[in-house]
Amino acid sequence: MDIIEKKLLRKLYMHNVWGKHHFREDTLLKGFPSHLRHRVKIAAEELRRRGYLIKFPTGHGMQWYANIEKLKEIEEIVMSNNDTLNE
Repeated sequence: MDIIEKKLLRKLYMHNVWGKHHFREDTLLKGFPSHLRHRVKIAAEELRRRGYLIKFPTGHGMQWYANIEKLKEIEEIVMSNNDTLNE
């Protein structure tokens, strides 16, 4: 798992984005440098493919949230890599 994927998971975890609480796609990209936003979208899609994130359409665009079934795995990733995520 690369650093962008870990930062995405940490962002969703720290903002408690599970289930009904979700982020719009543009909010998901905030906090990352503009030159990396394409890589962030790719990382989010990869995390979705692996089951960590869930994406769904609404009238306001695509929405993202963390998969509650992967809570323990996400906690392990966020807590074990806390020192490298604060760069």
